[in-house]
Amino acid sequence: MTATHEVTNQVPPLVGHDTADDAALLAAVEREGAGWALDELHALGRLAGSEEAQEWGRLAERVPPVLHTHDRFGHRIDEVEYVPAYHALMTTAVEHGLHAAPWADDRPGAHVARAAKFLAWNVDAGHGCPISMTYAVVPALRAAPDLAAAYEPLLTSRTYSPGLSVPSSKAGLIAGMSMTEKQGGSDVRTNATQAVPQTDGTWRLTGHKWFTSAPMSDLFLALAQAPGGLSCFLVPRVLPDGSLNPMLLMRLKDKLGNRSNASSEIEYDGAVAWLVGEEGRGVRTIVEMVNMTRLDCTLGTASGMRLATVNAVNHARHRSAFGRHLVDQPLMQNVLADLVVESEAATTVAMRLAGATDRAVRGDADETAFRRLALAVSKYWVCKRGPAVAGEAIECLGGNGYVEDAGLARIYRELPLLSIWEGSGNVAALDALRAMARSPESVEAFFTEVELAAGADHRLDDAVALVKKELSDVSDLELRARRVVEQLALVLQGSLLVQHAPAAVADAFCASRLGRDWGGAFGTLPGGLDLGAVVERGFVGVG
Repeated sequence: MTATHEVTNQVPPLVGHDTADDAALLAAVEREGAGWALDELHALGRLAGSEEAQEWGRLAERVPPVLHTHDRFGHRIDEVEYVPAYHALMTTAVEHGLHAAPWADDRPGAHVARAAKFLAWNVDAGHGCPISMTYAVVPALRAAPDLAAAYEPLLTSRTYSPGLSVPSSKAGLIAGMSMTEKQGGSDVRTNATQAVPQTDGTWRLTGHKWFTSAPMSDLFLALAQAPGGLSCFLVPRVLPDGSLNPMLLMRLKDKLGNRSNASSEIEYDGAVAWLVGEEGRGVRTIVEMVNMTRLDCTLGTASGMRLATVNAVNHARHRSAFGRHLVDQPLMQNVLADLVVESEAATTVAMRLAGATDRAVRGDADETAFRRLALAVSKYWVCKRGPAVAGEAIECLGGNGYVEDAGLARIYRELPLLSIWEGSGNVAALDALRAMARSPESVEAFFTEVELAAGADHRLDDAVALVKKELSDVSDLELRARRVVEQLALVLQGSLLVQHAPAAVADAFCASRLGRDWGGAFGTLPGGLDLGAVVERGFVGVG
């Protein structure tokens, strides 16, 4: 056969690298007290960057889970079948403690180490959903000490044990949550699922749930209306006698992204459950779980941003146009530097929140107060920026980025979910206002953190003064919520970068996001900045 063309000027695949090779991430791990975890972090990062793990992620998304409601004889089985690659991803995540393992680890920084590994293990977002929910369920479950004593050791186990079996018989458990309903969504107080107490101390749940992710999990936290009001319950998939709990899987959602994760619509048909926390206090019981999953929304978005940015930089380093590598062309360098700044700001604030979480769960009142407002603010803003970063990274690759082979399309589909999960933009912004109104100590703790950088950059100082002025005017504050929360997020990121990032990164952030000498689109950083030094932060070694 005659060769019709020679393949040139194509970018080698981004494999054989360490996804933890991120200067901002590594510095944050040390700063937040988890330096002892760096060896395992790098081991996981090298696996994530391997061709094998990346193929697991590709297959898990390209071959989505399949629902089997009945067996060949007509018996109800309600099982979801996953491709083997999905189980390989889950096994790795559990063995490395990305799930609930930190709750069984007394070392300071355990939650920071877990957050860093969650960031680095970026080969598939879908399986991260049950991993994240398993992490988040433990603090909520502690509201029922007897249930926590029975199940927490299995939830924190580093053994992945798939399949439907009696939870107490397994070597490790995965948890999910079953809260939203079709008539209410985020307004869970409108839930119509009913909970009826039984003489043996259990409850029976009856109702329809619009979104229940990872339905093959072993345990679920569910919200339902008890006689005393909306309450939280623990629901097992398999009952102690080995029979299936009547939790009927009606269908799997056909989603834009997150395809490896089976999000399902279910019906409880008198399902057995145990009360968690006080009757009528379900929302309060579930709040700590929401805090943990919101942290993971921020971490997951930062992870996706970093992956998209590294792919864009890698492409620009190897691709030539008009006689020069793209990375050496001023306008492309401006775009890449802008992406790196956004990614580094997201990683830095996400890891600061992981540190606050670690210290809060150990009883630090100041860090608890800081996290209350900073988490709502950052979840709102970081998750808003994720899809924009992914879209710009695709554009850096041009048509090559728009095809599935490049992998960026999958990132682009994933990131909008994290802005929706655990409260879309309006919910997160209004929660920040609620935190300021109900917990004034959170405002004080927030600005105490921000003002650690006071006097270091006049643009940051001016931005802090501006947002304080915005907050002093309480008229139509709800209408201005997004604007105010964005400003809060930016001054927090700016303060952290001024304190901890290289001068080139902090200068670029303050000149654009705070100085308002910025066109809004990526690639509109002002002149006079050291863009080359910023872009270097997006390089990873391959091979």
